[in-house]
Amino acid sequence: MDTLTLPVVGMTCASCSVRVQRALEKTPGVTRASVNLMLENASLTFDGAALTPTDLVKVIEQTGYGSSLPSPHHSALDEQAAQDRAQEEEYREVRRKAVVSLGAAGLGMLLSMPLMRAPQGDAGHGHAVAPADPFLAWSHRTIDPWLSGALPWLYAIAPAVLSWVLFAMTAAVMAWAGRHFYVRAWKAFRHHAADMNTLVAVGTGAAFAYSTMAIVVPDLLSSRGVAPDVYFEAVLFIIALILVGNTFEARAKRQTSAALRALADLQPATARVLRDGVEVEVPVDAVTVGDIIVVRPGERIPVDGTILDGRSSLDESMLTGESLPVDKRAGDPVFSGTINGTGAFRFRAEHVGADSALQRIARMMRDAQGSRAPIQALADKVSAVFVPVVLSLAIATFAGWVVIAGEGSMLQAFATAVAVLIIACPCAMGLAVPTALMVATGRGAAHGILIKGGEALQRAGALTTVVLDKTGTVTEGRPAVTDIVVAADAGIDADALLARAASLEADSEHPLANAIVRAARERGLTVSQARDFRSITGRGAAGWVDDEHLVIGNAALLEEEGLAAGALAADAARIADLGRTPMFVARTGDAPRLLGIIAVADPIKATSREAIGRLRAMGLDVVMLTGDNQRTAQVIAREAGIDRVVAGVLPEGKVAEVARLQAEGHVVAMVGDGINDAPALARADVGLAIGTGTDIAIEAADVTLMRGDLAGVPMAIALSRRTMATMKQNLFWAFVYNVVGVPIAAGLLYPAAGILLSPILASAAMAFSSVSVVANSLRLRAARLA
Repeated sequence: MDTLTLPVVGMTCASCSVRVQRALEKTPGVTRASVNLMLENASLTFDGAALTPTDLVKVIEQTGYGSSLPSPHHSALDEQAAQDRAQEEEYREVRRKAVVSLGAAGLGMLLSMPLMRAPQGDAGHGHAVAPADPFLAWSHRTIDPWLSGALPWLYAIAPAVLSWVLFAMTAAVMAWAGRHFYVRAWKAFRHHAADMNTLVAVGTGAAFAYSTMAIVVPDLLSSRGVAPDVYFEAVLFIIALILVGNTFEARAKRQTSAALRALADLQPATARVLRDGVEVEVPVDAVTVGDIIVVRPGERIPVDGTILDGRSSLDESMLTGESLPVDKRAGDPVFSGTINGTGAFRFRAEHVGADSALQRIARMMRDAQGSRAPIQALADKVSAVFVPVVLSLAIATFAGWVVIAGEGSMLQAFATAVAVLIIACPCAMGLAVPTALMVATGRGAAHGILIKGGEALQRAGALTTVVLDKTGTVTEGRPAVTDIVVAADAGIDADALLARAASLEADSEHPLANAIVRAARERGLTVSQARDFRSITGRGAAGWVDDEHLVIGNAALLEEEGLAAGALAADAARIADLGRTPMFVARTGDAPRLLGIIAVADPIKATSREAIGRLRAMGLDVVMLTGDNQRTAQVIAREAGIDRVVAGVLPEGKVAEVARLQAEGHVVAMVGDGINDAPALARADVGLAIGTGTDIAIEAADVTLMRGDLAGVPMAIALSRRTMATMKQNLFWAFVYNVVGVPIAAGLLYPAAGILLSPILASAAMAFSSVSVVANSLRLRAARLA
């Protein structure tokens, strides 16, 4: 299956994104489609043999929106920079239109005031002013007396002249500032669909058409008992207020992607490269793998690589969230975007362009922000039927007013129906979930927490149990040899035992094996090359060292070889009670013999106990899994503050333990860092990989913790809980806004309280609802996670 992200241009509300997504999902060959209103893109998984990217662009265009093929040379940061430029341009454009429209609406309101005093039969709506309309009643009561005293000449102008001036102003504003509403509504209509633009276009278009008739053919309306009033100022205010709302919305939306923008800013534009022994400053895109790069104090690292010579302290907080500088010397890795301290060094470029850590993080964030949380499905279902329902309600409102209040209320019925159309725009529903998701993923990245998508974020908020792998997760993962016990009849000394064990383990990548090899080399012992080395998963290793076939491992392996611990059993128990891992070394074959014990200790990370305490304070059960024996595991767990331990677990046993907890009804998170943790990370409801672990573990996980400790686990869960709460708040207020606003706009309160809502106030309320949802999501940037 192929994956692709395409831009979708022209979406304005949840109905738009739902329509595009459904069209893509129905396309044969597409297995997954996720359309994001905030990012204005579609993330697709499809069969490349059945479809081409060009076919998918056509599908989007057939729904009435724009799209294009992405450049194959653009990185995630390039895409973000391009999106930032587009958003900035869009923000400036809509702000310019809002300012001009607002000025025109204010002038239109002044010109309309004399019309309210116009005699019956002239164009105006003085006789149609409803005391229950808060806005018109206020302006008639407050502005009119002041204006007539300050500008008496304005009231001397003929009503017909004022009406034609208003007509010209309104037509100009609709054609320039509001043009996109009508163009997009027409496109939606051509594709048998309706969206937010439909509601705005129908509402303002009807008001404009009626007002135009009132000044062109007033007698035709009067002869049918309908007053020839004009509502040009209402059209101007509706367009202006919606554009003002769009301006605030565009500005707030830009802030939701601030984290990605900050990542893009971290990428240096140039690098100082050694070419033929001379330092040359080249664009960072020109750096290739193998180049030698010179870094001076205070500079940012341009690409990933390994230090050749020199030393310094680097600020890697953009990668890990850890504020303390990290000491670096020859042989240590450096990452693009990090900041060099006061030292200087040279390093060899190893990962450039899209392969760098910075670019990979940016890609993960964009993918996460482009994903959909399951809770979004609720908003999608409502949005899919919302606009047609609102159109029906507006028609029913108009008919209801005419039937109940009589033909004399035709104008009020018309204004009320327009108010229903305007107030019901479903913008807030479309923004409720994606804005919170974007802010949350950005906030997580700032703390070194990379979340793959909205589904993982939502699941993390429902966790009940956290399962921790011991080695490298709870502990440092860098064990050291602490005890060497030689069997009385082994016929060798401690160094000989350690040398044999190190020779056998030299080909192993297991942390315990590395500790033994390191200890032997520190003592200056000779480490030979073993033959027929065989790793025995979960038990130890076996192979030939010189003329001896040796095994090294736990008590289970010893039993499998038919050997007894004998007098060393007490030593093994004593060592285990100290929290160390005893490993038996034995000779097998023709003359089997237990040679001794080598013990290794892996200290607990400094932050593990505090992090585990926080998890328990959050009401979560904490379980530790380890391949160690029960005694050692209990000591480590007690020191870390964990009550529940499952010891002697093989890699497949980790998967089984996670599955067993899930079968008991727990929602389980698995935290690990090794290759052998990958199956359990994938099996858990939420897999969290320690960033210092392997790429395989990170690939299998839903969340990557860039810091090499557990501190990010409670932070990630707290972020998930706060995000889910924010999403629910957003959806609640978006739904309540429409559930309450539409009936009030339709006149539900008029019989009892005499309250009506003018189209102007309805447009202001609609704009406020979208801005309030985005503002509520932005609160996540300051949410307390620690």
